[in-house]
Amino acid sequence: MTLNEKVGKYRWTICGLLFFATTINYLDRQVLSLTWKDFIAPEFGWTNNDYGNITALFSIFYAVSLLFAGRFVDWLDTKKGFLWAIGIWSVGACLHAFCGIATSGIIAGDWFVGFEGAKETIKGINNTALVASTSVTLFIFARFVLALGEAGNFPAAIKATAEYFPKKDRAFSTSIFNAGATVGALAAPITVPFIAEAYGWEMAFLVIGALGFVWMGFWVFMYEKPEKHKRVTKEELEYIQQDITADSKIVGYIPETTDKVSFAECFKYKQTWAFAFGKFMTDGVWWFFLFWTPAYLSSVYNLSSADAAFPLFILYAITLLSIIGGWLPTYFVEKKGMNPYVGRMRSMLIFAFFPLLAMVAQPLGHLTYWLPIIIIGIAGAAHQAWSANIFTTVGDMFPKKAIATIVGIGGLAGGIGSTFIQKGAGLLFDYSKNSEMSFMGFHGIEAGYFIVFSICSVCYLIGWVVMKALVPVYKPITTL
Repeated sequence: MTLNEKVGKYRWTICGLLFFATTINYLDRQVLSLTWKDFIAPEFGWTNNDYGNITALFSIFYAVSLLFAGRFVDWLDTKKGFLWAIGIWSVGACLHAFCGIATSGIIAGDWFVGFEGAKETIKGINNTALVASTSVTLFIFARFVLALGEAGNFPAAIKATAEYFPKKDRAFSTSIFNAGATVGALAAPITVPFIAEAYGWEMAFLVIGALGFVWMGFWVFMYEKPEKHKRVTKEELEYIQQDITADSKIVGYIPETTDKVSFAECFKYKQTWAFAFGKFMTDGVWWFFLFWTPAYLSSVYNLSSADAAFPLFILYAITLLSIIGGWLPTYFVEKKGMNPYVGRMRSMLIFAFFPLLAMVAQPLGHLTYWLPIIIIGIAGAAHQAWSANIFTTVGDMFPKKAIATIVGIGGLAGGIGSTFIQKGAGLLFDYSKNSEMSFMGFHGIEAGYFIVFSICSVCYLIGWVVMKALVPVYKPITTL
């Protein structure tokens, strides 16, 4: 029997569950971005600004919900917290499908008409502005419920990772489950538009939303804390808890307690501010690529949702390179002798340079739209690699009882940053399209996209510099 066989591998089964939860999370999040331009906007008369308002408010809802989701997960603990989170967001995902019927009911009083009946009723309403504003409001409510639940995914997943993996393996395990974001984004364009085309946009929300309820059944029967789980061997538990022995040798080390941690206590530490600033600068970049790339291909290259399916598939396939982001710090730790934090920051600096390519996405797009697709894919891979490592800095420096709370604080900061990008992009794209704005040789909406791409390209380097200035060396917190 080899050492690995003796240690056991059940922790990777848990990692697999986290991967599928994150995949579903991003599938649910992507349905709107893949249906609004070709299916929903023509039905309700939406503009870019309407869509920008919906995505910006989703970012706000998600950000604020993250702050409390972290506390909620720390309070209920990982198993129950994750169940509540995915249950709520699955309900929210399905609610989107009924916004057409609700619009028909509110304006015309026709509530029991079905999806097709609602479409016919809406066509007969002469007040297009009322249809647009009512439907936007209803979609915002559905996005609120979705955001409320989805906010629990990463605090719970990071907490579960800290429970099941030692520090040296957390970046790699996080990069694996975080790749679910890419796989969800990858699966969405090759499924959602075709479901919407064949059965209506409403069914796309219902079919994808139902996946979360299936996952909940697996989680109930397969997850338990490693020290209580029957399938975790004694050897594997010792491997998982190896950091407790190592940290106990640090001068001034105080054993971890289960006492609750307040927000005020968390904000006393530079480590909290460093994590929050890194998220503020970079989360919005990923969300911009996620929410606006389908619209970019439609507005600039006149690709329909179906035509854009394969390019988007390739884009997110490239993003799967982010798994390297989990391997690289492990290489620095095991081969170069660095401590986990130093190896992580070195890796994040490397990843921060790749998004600079986004500056040339729009200029090269005049040759072929495939060049922006490849560049955005590389930038997305760099983001996900960065994300896997910035999440694990929390587990490196904070006790397990505070991890979900700190992740929630960082998520709030990331959501605020994303809100600025989403709202700003929607306003800029409508303005640049209608005014024929010119900038650096680009005209109209192309100028708008060039500006946003350029802003996104430098966010990671700015984030890294500030994080390094706040926390220049590894310093675990043992006083919480």
